[in-house]
Amino acid sequence: MSFTHLHVHTEYSLLDGACRIKEIASAAKRKGFSSLAITDHGVMYGVIDFYRACKKEGIHPVIGCEVYVAPKSRFEKSRLERYYHMVLLCENNMGYQNLIKLVSLGFTEGFYNKPRIDDSLLEKYHEGLICLSACLAGEIPQRLLSNDYAGAKSKAEYYRDLFGKDNFYIELQDHGIDEQKRVIPDLVRISREIGVGLAATNDSHYIEKEDYETHGILLCIQTGSTVNDDNKMEFQTNEFYLKTEEEMRAVFKEYPEALDNTQIIADRCNVEFEFGVRKLPRFDVPDNEDHLDYFRRGCYEGLRRHYGDDPGQSLIDRLEYEIGTISKMGFVDYYLIVNDFVQYAKRRGIPVGPGRGSGAGSLCAYCIGITDIDLSEPRARQYARF
Repeated sequence: MSFTHLHVHTEYSLLDGACRIKEIASAAKRKGFSSLAITDHGVMYGVIDFYRACKKEGIHPVIGCEVYVAPKSRFEKSRLERYYHMVLLCENNMGYQNLIKLVSLGFTEGFYNKPRIDDSLLEKYHEGLICLSACLAGEIPQRLLSNDYAGAKSKAEYYRDLFGKDNFYIELQDHGIDEQKRVIPDLVRISREIGVGLAATNDSHYIEKEDYETHGILLCIQTGSTVNDDNKMEFQTNEFYLKTEEEMRAVFKEYPEALDNTQIIADRCNVEFEFGVRKLPRFDVPDNEDHLDYFRRGCYEGLRRHYGDDPGQSLIDRLEYEIGTISKMGFVDYYLIVNDFVQYAKRRGIPVGPGRGSGAGSLCAYCIGITDIDLSEPRARQYARF
């Protein structure tokens, strides 16, 4: 096989994608593909399940996302603001880190109807990413539909220079829609004039052609309509499925290189996830002090604050036992991080509970300030037994 689907929406494109991850991974194997991409709309919470499902089927997973790009700034939020689509694929783990950063900032900074990023974020977090110009909702096709060839070419040049000519591709789609057929010649022309490759995709929202009815029901739920409504939202054709390579080559017989490039891209995309290894964030301590020393000092300050300058040997022994266990398990930074946001909340009058679960029994947590439960007291010990 020399073609890979690089534009695929799974069930995690909520109420828009009808491809269940386990089923699409097995379908890709059944249809003879060696690799497959995931490019859900604006989110990445399906990538781990996708990665595992593909590995189980012997399919090479390509991790990506179809992001929403604000036309100006992600901070501009008005009813007149539109957004464009863009497909970003992770070439390596650096690209994965950058993509999850972009997607997160799309929610925390750019959310307005959709989680939106902008060009300024792409300029900062583009390393390790391969960009496709997306479907008709991409900025370049939209400019072409508005008869702005110069603007479309200028934007394509901008992304070529940003991502690099080997990391930016003009995407071609043909689902039998008139607008797609109208822009394809100009998209090909732009790719040749600015020296970037073509990538043919099928905007796969369901697995088999007959699944378009199920997909239509999802769209009705999304838009609050019924299948009997004359003006319900629906795709114009039933061609948005996981086509075989033969079907794709029949559609794009004039541009075989656009199909071949998809496999080249897929082969370049190698993200590896490591499971079974605990990876905690690092807490930056003041003055580059040793993390364990900083943690121990905070615990002993709390011990004296709660129990006085002579807390008793039993409490000291218990504290040292806990500190040793926490250090051995690699949870020192975890305690410091939790304490940091708990103290932040308390300083700002944000309600914080006294503590719950087995963690509430930690003397370290009590001394450093995470919990407010003193289990050294007889009444508290009695309560802890229930």
